[in-house]
Amino acid sequence: MTAHAGPRCLVTGATGYIGGRLVPQLLDAGYAVRCLARTPVKLRDHPWADRVEIAAGDVLDREAVGAALRDVEVAYYLVHALGSGSGFEHTDRRAARIFAEQARIAGVRRIVYLGGLTPQGVPTGELSPHLRSRAEVGEILLASGVPTTVLRAAVILGSGSASFEMLRYLTERLPAMVTPSWVRTRLQPIGIRDVLRYLVGSAAMPPEVNRAFDIGGTGVVTYRDMMRRYAEVAGLPRRVIVPVPVLTPRLSSHWVGLVTPVPAGVARPLAESLRHEVVCHEHDIARYVPDPPGGPLDVDSALRLALQRVRDAEVTTRWSSASVPGAPSDPLPTDPDWAGGSLYTDVREARVDASPAGLWRVIEGVGGEHGWYSFPLAWAVRGWLDRLVGGVGLRRGRRDAQRLRVGDSLDFWRVEEIERGRLLRLRAEMRLPGPAWLEMCAGTDAEGRTRYRQRAVFQPHGLFGHLYWWSVSPFHAVVFGGMARNIARAAARADGAGDASGGGAGDGSPAPAGTGRSPKGGRAV
Repeated sequence: MTAHAGPRCLVTGATGYIGGRLVPQLLDAGYAVRCLARTPVKLRDHPWADRVEIAAGDVLDREAVGAALRDVEVAYYLVHALGSGSGFEHTDRRAARIFAEQARIAGVRRIVYLGGLTPQGVPTGELSPHLRSRAEVGEILLASGVPTTVLRAAVILGSGSASFEMLRYLTERLPAMVTPSWVRTRLQPIGIRDVLRYLVGSAAMPPEVNRAFDIGGTGVVTYRDMMRRYAEVAGLPRRVIVPVPVLTPRLSSHWVGLVTPVPAGVARPLAESLRHEVVCHEHDIARYVPDPPGGPLDVDSALRLALQRVRDAEVTTRWSSASVPGAPSDPLPTDPDWAGGSLYTDVREARVDASPAGLWRVIEGVGGEHGWYSFPLAWAVRGWLDRLVGGVGLRRGRRDAQRLRVGDSLDFWRVEEIERGRLLRLRAEMRLPGPAWLEMCAGTDAEGRTRYRQRAVFQPHGLFGHLYWWSVSPFHAVVFGGMARNIARAAARADGAGDASGGGAGDGSPAPAGTGRSPKGGRAV
């Protein structure tokens, strides 16, 4: 790890969308950085991983939080339990109290927290649970006895943010749409570039500052305005948008879940937050973090920058970077007689007329716009069914079209392990009656010939888990068998052609690597 002479900052939520972008900004500003991560391996493949300290622990673990805060001057609190069930407000409250208490004991000089912009004049009881919890966490930290900066933002526009992805897919996929009434709500979006600038700048605030600040970009718009502006920036025809009052936040979240990669569980708090006007009522932050020349980004500039990042395949973090709350966390059982119970496996092997490196390029390029190399309709249907029961579905795609790292979301999988050139292990995040994994390996046999090995593993929970496996096992020959054959063929074609292409979409193989496209033609990441 590279040593830094500057003050030490602790970043919680470094595996998430904001935290993963904040860390390199702090490093570039001369700070030493320590990250608190529940699963440290998820930070292993980040380009800045060897420049930071990594502390293992959960924000609900008092001892782990205390140890992580030792010798820290500035502590960034960027975690929340949204989506973890009906008790998420209680979890947020408990975690914030532990963090506040341990920061005070450790002698932390400042806490910095990114919360949500709350509407003025609206009683707390009428706020969405999401905004109410964010506001409560801010109040707990402000009362901690440690000088605290609470930054309150409305919609954050940046490549890979949930708000941007929701806006992008709604606008690109629906030239005409019936929309919920909240598209008329006035709001003040902010570009991710400005959010990060405020976060880094807050570390140097004087000790007498202990307050919340509204942060926003230049300009107040409605959501309908944003959709029309996105269409203009993306070069799309003007969209026809008809708001109707019958689409409640709950109903509209399912509508968003069907059209965009953002599942209903994430879309609903975003939609609920737009029931009331969310506009900045002060810009006092500029006293401590001066505006750049020209001021904060306006909506068009923020949209243009985000879209360009997507098209250039330079999305460093995504809304799905953080793990799905409640997802199982045990490692893959490797013992066939694993003591935890039954373990079903489906193993496929194939000889490959390509180099191991050529095969690996195809393995690492799976998913997203490249597809899964077999029976595309079956994969699509499985994704739709997962969405219908509240799962993440198949639309999350990839952060990067060619390269994966541990912790990346990949359609309805999560990258659990990578051994470059040899092994890719994915863990299912779809709704299943038990945890499941998919392993893909590149290697050689005793004669030095390239071999592909694929293993699907399922640990059933209860009778329904066993029934599930036996009900889908007749399709494994088509889905998993076809996948192994097509990956072998794709690698042979790619190695011969000098790229990682997988052939046409008709047989379930992907388009050539690097040509994954967004809905309008930008590269999908």
